[in-house]
Amino acid sequence: MPRTVHFEHLVQINDPTNPLLAPISRDQLWRGLMRRVEQPGEFLVGVEHVALAVRSAQLIEREMLLGKLRVVDRISLEPGRSIHFDTAPSEQHQGGSFTMTIEEPNPGDLFVRFSYRTALPDGVGTPDSAAGDAYFADYVKAAYRDTDVDGIRWIRELVETGEL
Repeated sequence: MPRTVHFEHLVQINDPTNPLLAPISRDQLWRGLMRRVEQPGEFLVGVEHVALAVRSAQLIEREMLLGKLRVVDRISLEPGRSIHFDTAPSEQHQGGSFTMTIEEPNPGDLFVRFSYRTALPDGVGTPDSAAGDAYFADYVKAAYRDTDVDGIRWIRELVETGEL
């Protein structure tokens, strides 16, 4: 049975203690997160092609090519609140899931919770590879965190230039 890495982190969007940081509305944030779904090449390195096979208010099915890697996602939408990706496993990768949830504990105090569940690749997760598991998990978590922080930074730039 494959073992999985679960990782979750929170990114603050609006900071009332920082007057240099222009606030983003919930609607602008949602549009930015949807842009990550619809135009992933702006957020991920190496995206060569994206096709949206199915599109409705609650569901998107998407195929991406990143070099020779083909990624097929089923994306469930709860408009204005959350986006959940289920990535199908293939010969090239183990698949997994990813959720972006907008949280607003107080009016205007926006955060995005990023939650990942990724299967460990073959060969990782054997009883004699605990150190390798920890290294791999830490590497994956750092990559996810960096991608998400960069994505929010890009959304902020899109808001500042009037694109969102």
